[in-house]
Amino acid sequence: MWKRALDRAGIKEPRLRRDYTEQRHAVRKFATAEYAAARLLLPAALVPHVMAAVAFMHDTDDRIDRGTPDERAGALTQWGSLVRKAFAEGDSELPVLRCLVRTAERHPDVRGYVEEFLQGCEREVTWRTIADEDELEQYVREYSLPALMLTACLLAPADAGARTVFTGGCHQLIRAMQRFDFLEDLSEDVRAGRPGVPADAVARHGADLTRPGAALGRLVAEQADLAGIDLTAAACLTDVVEPSYRPFIQALIGVQRLRLDAVRRAGASVATRSSGPPAPAAAVLLLRQTAARARRTR
Repeated sequence: MWKRALDRAGIKEPRLRRDYTEQRHAVRKFATAEYAAARLLLPAALVPHVMAAVAFMHDTDDRIDRGTPDERAGALTQWGSLVRKAFAEGDSELPVLRCLVRTAERHPDVRGYVEEFLQGCEREVTWRTIADEDELEQYVREYSLPALMLTACLLAPADAGARTVFTGGCHQLIRAMQRFDFLEDLSEDVRAGRPGVPADAVARHGADLTRPGAALGRLVAEQADLAGIDLTAAACLTDVVEPSYRPFIQALIGVQRLRLDAVRRAGASVATRSSGPPAPAAAVLLLRQTAARARRTR
């Protein structure tokens, strides 16, 4: 099945086939649910390119996520130079970059989002707190959205009007997902001194982010409600993508709804433990979309 996906993606060279297979293994290890959704629900020709984009995003995040702000900024500068060198020369010593360059050759929009993503990483390595909704929006627009678009652009419609709707839906989706991330990882982020929940909202509720309490529960409920509004609006994505992509988009949004439900259930306990969607429910959702896709292709 994987060899067929490589064939349909036009990846013929033995070294590149090994490179893409390596990225596939990496994605399967750190993003199991997303990997399964892509393999089961996307057209085979697109899957290797999705793996390349996701692997690059994860590799970048891993490289810039350790050390002091200066160390992280230095790692980003070094990594950015390697990425741009790979595009300039059309090759790299690193398999993840060899795959990224080939994917960008087949899907030119990727190149622009790589640059936007690297620029957004400059914000990612320096921020310590998010003051308010305006700063959250800036973070999403500059960093989170380009990160999502590395992969999402592979599914974008060709029509200009539909593409505008698509990009707007992606913006709403990733804004919801970013709120989930900040709530799900609150205890870890607080220990690291980088809480992502807007500080003005924390102050307005009088919440203590270090331990459960009624004020924190109200803060979590408010942030979950805001994420829910964006998630509902992001359903427009299914109206503008090609029919063959709809099961994947529906599954992706469905998993985010499971995350939303899990955050609501966790409430103030996010101060002491992480939250996430129950694996059985995510599996059922994925199987349901897989069955629906099979029925459409008969």
